[in-house]
Amino acid sequence: MTRKLTGKCFCGAVHYEVADEFIYAANCHCSNCRCTTGPAFKPFAGIGRDKFRLTTGDDRLLIYGDENGHDAHCGHCGSLVYSLVRDGAYVHVAMGTLMDDPGIRPSAHIFVGSKAPWFTITDDLPQYREHAEG
Repeated sequence: MTRKLTGKCFCGAVHYEVADEFIYAANCHCSNCRCTTGPAFKPFAGIGRDKFRLTTGDDRLLIYGDENGHDAHCGHCGSLVYSLVRDGAYVHVAMGTLMDDPGIRPSAHIFVGSKAPWFTITDDLPQYREHAEG
């Protein structure tokens, strides 16, 4: 049986459950991710939409975008909880909102072509100017 992970926003108004079956994970340095989260990059993990479920607070979400692609924030505290991507087929969970330890770690830095100029990447993960190749 697949292990379920839980996550939540900062204030606890929005909670979710996700299968520990992430397909990929990366550190995104694009300006949108930086603006929606605040730090130099957003660690995220991608999974099929059907493996992610809001358990509390779906009526508290503030959605930027549409049904095929959006960022979902808690409407109370503003935390970015997840992003719906790739024509609505995948969810990118903001890894900082996970309460449990996932079985995946970011494997690359993406969109380093637009990373914050004041931040220096100091690990040995591959770096891609835009999306990871392959």
